[in-house]
Amino acid sequence: MKPGRLSVVGLGPGDAALLSPLAAEALERAAVVVGYGTYLDLIDPELLASKAVVSTGMMGEVQRCAKAIDQAMAGEDTVVVSSGDAGVYGMAGLVLELLEARGLLDSVEFQVVPGIPAVIGAAAILGAPLTHDFACVSLSDLLTPWELIEKRLDAAASADFVIALYNPRSKRRSGQLARALEIIGRHASPQTPAGLVRNAWREGQSALLTTLGLMDPEAADMLSIVVVGNSQTRVAGGRMLTPRGYAGKYSLGGS
Repeated sequence: MKPGRLSVVGLGPGDAALLSPLAAEALERAAVVVGYGTYLDLIDPELLASKAVVSTGMMGEVQRCAKAIDQAMAGEDTVVVSSGDAGVYGMAGLVLELLEARGLLDSVEFQVVPGIPAVIGAAAILGAPLTHDFACVSLSDLLTPWELIEKRLDAAASADFVIALYNPRSKRRSGQLARALEIIGRHASPQTPAGLVRNAWREGQSALLTTLGLMDPEAADMLSIVVVGNSQTRVAGGRMLTPRGYAGKYSLGGS
C-alpha cells in the first residue's frame, strides 16, 4: 500500500481569517487530522467534518506525531496541526525526526505548510517592534537546560537584539520570566519599551505596553508573548516602534 501524504500545518495565531489558503486546502484534503486539543479547537468544525480526529494532551507530542506517521503509512492523507507556524517551536521538527528515526524519509511524502507565527501576531498588535534584527527565546526548560537559555538571553541582549520571549511563565515556572528580564536588564535601560500580548488574535486578547523596568512578570502566562525592545525602540502613538534606520538615510518629514 502506498503511504498517504503527511503534512504538518501551521494554523496561525488563532483567528480563522489568518489561516492560509494552503493550510485550509491541506485540512480539506486530509482524511486524518492529528493535534493537541487546544489547537484543534482553533479549526472551523466544518473543516473537520467527516474526518478522523486524533487529539492528545499537552505532553503527548511524541505519541501524537507517531500516530500521525502510522496513519500516513496506512495510506491515509494525514495532517498534524500546530498553532502559529509549525516550524517555530512546533511539530514540524519532531515529525521529521521521527521519520528519520524510523527510516521513512524516502517512503512518506512529507510537507510543512507555513503559518503566521505567534510572535508575528503579537508584534502586529504591539505595533512594529520587530522591524530590525530580533531574537526569539523560549523560556520553557522542559527540553532545553535553563543554563543554556540564560546564556542565549545574555548573548541576545548584549548584541542589542529586540527579544521576543515564548512560554514566559507557567504555574511550574513562576520565576523564570523575572530572571529573564533581569538578564536582559544587564544590557538594556529600564526605560526600554516592552510589550506583553496574551491570546493574540484569539478570544480574550489583551495587550500591555510598558517598559523593561516596569514589566510585571505575573501578568504573563503560557498564552503570552513578551517583546522587549532594543536601544532604538521607542513608543509612537501608543505603539512600539523599532526603526530600521531610514531616518538616518532619507528625509522622513515629507516634501
